[in-house]
Amino acid sequence: MPQSPLVQLDYEILAAFRRALRRFEHLSDENVRAVRLTPQQHQALLVLKGGYPGRAEISVTELADALQLKHHSAVELVGRLVKADLVARRQSTEDRRRVMLSLTRAGDDVLLSLSEANLAVLRAAAPVLSDLLRMLKRHGLGSTRARRSS
Repeated sequence: MPQSPLVQLDYEILAAFRRALRRFEHLSDENVRAVRLTPQQHQALLVLKGGYPGRAEISVTELADALQLKHHSAVELVGRLVKADLVARRQSTEDRRRVMLSLTRAGDDVLLSLSEANLAVLRAAAPVLSDLLRMLKRHGLGSTRARRSS
């Protein structure tokens, strides 16, 4: 039987990393649901605010790409966000076929509140994540380590 290039520590690091990610996601989702949004709606707001640095608005197509959604699913998501007055939608002046999106004041306020809470969760997880990254640096990465020792 061929020997795996991974050692027990590799699996332990991956498990701990997944646990830390899932904890962050769980706490973040609880915060999101507390303000009556879905995690996907929160992700859309976050993409609009920070997913395309230096831009105040993006197209529906760009939002769909960032969230890895089909275009029609992104259109439905945007419709719900517009109805909740969290996102504004307008026709592009350069290409009338494109629909441009931006956060409203209410969307910006909700996102600020959620982001402050999520950053606090992330700060609390920082020591665990830092330890995991140090372990990876110290011990190498599975198959990369196996190739070096050959």
